[in-house]
Amino acid sequence: MSDQLRWKRVLLKLSGEALMGEQQFGIDPAVVERVAREIAEAVALGAQFGIVVGGGNIFRGVSLAAKGGNRVTGDHMGMLATVMNSLTLADALNSLGVQARVLSAVPVPSICETFTQRGAERYMEDGDVILFAGGTGNPFFSTDSGAALRAAEMQCNAFLKGTQVDGVYDCDPKFNPDAMRYDTLTPGEVLEKNLKVMDATAIALARDNAIPVVVFSIHTSGALVNVLRGQGLFTVVSD
Repeated sequence: MSDQLRWKRVLLKLSGEALMGEQQFGIDPAVVERVAREIAEAVALGAQFGIVVGGGNIFRGVSLAAKGGNRVTGDHMGMLATVMNSLTLADALNSLGVQARVLSAVPVPSICETFTQRGAERYMEDGDVILFAGGTGNPFFSTDSGAALRAAEMQCNAFLKGTQVDGVYDCDPKFNPDAMRYDTLTPGEVLEKNLKVMDATAIALARDNAIPVVVFSIHTSGALVNVLRGQGLFTVVSD
């Protein structure tokens, strides 16, 4: 079945906010279950998954710093938020019969395993879904950068970024109905046009490792499997 897929081994990046649903904070179990079912469908087709979930639905380190708090402390709290989100999604996947493992860059051995590249590679070769928690394990780096790093380490074919909209636009389509969606962009164009795809460090990591960034809507039912097949609406950022 994997011969139906345009990209087989992928890193899926989800924002923490993607798990909130219509709530203002926290986790919506119905949304988590829907996302887990789409991942399970893709796994059944032969896709191999690494997943990074942000922590913005629980805590953002920069928000503490903006109020005069310590940025390092804030980022550490944000890393723990990503562990909580990863545990939630892993639990939903396991309940569907998909073996999912949480590997954290920040050691929390009583809760989940600590990330090593060799261990993650072994699990992924076995067909397990790996949730990479804890960012890079360092403050001042976004979860986008952490996801790009893991995509490079795991030699992924693509970096899939599930967002609120179905690709990259020249301006916010929520506020401008005439916004133009790009089918393709180069990393240089993203940086030159200051398009808010992800931070510059993540774009540079993906570019330097020849990993295409594929931006699509995680809220569109069936979009994940369609994207893996090269179908539907999405934007590819690649040289």
